[in-house]
Amino acid sequence: MSLCAAPEIREAYDDVRNDKSATDWMLLEFVDDRKDELKVASTGSSGLNGLKSELKENAAAFGYIRMAMANDELSQRTKFVLLAWCGPQTRVMRRAKLSVQKAEVKNVIRSFSIEIAASETSELDAESIMLQLKKAGGANYDRQASNY
Repeated sequence: MSLCAAPEIREAYDDVRNDKSATDWMLLEFVDDRKDELKVASTGSSGLNGLKSELKENAAAFGYIRMAMANDELSQRTKFVLLAWCGPQTRVMRRAKLSVQKAEVKNVIRSFSIEIAASETSELDAESIMLQLKKAGGANYDRQASNY
């Protein structure tokens, strides 16, 4: 069976991408330690902090987050972040396969501005993610006020 064969993965992805939906993140986890098959572990509308609260230290997972970004009050944009999570206590074989499996996840989760690999929740700081999104966003008409 394919890593992302479950139809609910595509449904959750579409829900996060839907501007009319309150859902702004999803988390994909492996069905169990032995199978190379993902399932939707959770979704939510509490932003980055909600997703961070679901990450486990002994597991690998993939997250997808919708974030609102603005250079000023007139230029509101929606950006998406792909997260490859590998908790510090993740088993060696799962850790070894993760980079290859990430390519298969990208066949389903295609639209994102930046990709983040993290193994500690402290690496998932909203301010630094916003800075990465601004840098990846192209034109910055707020250069005088920005720190990059």
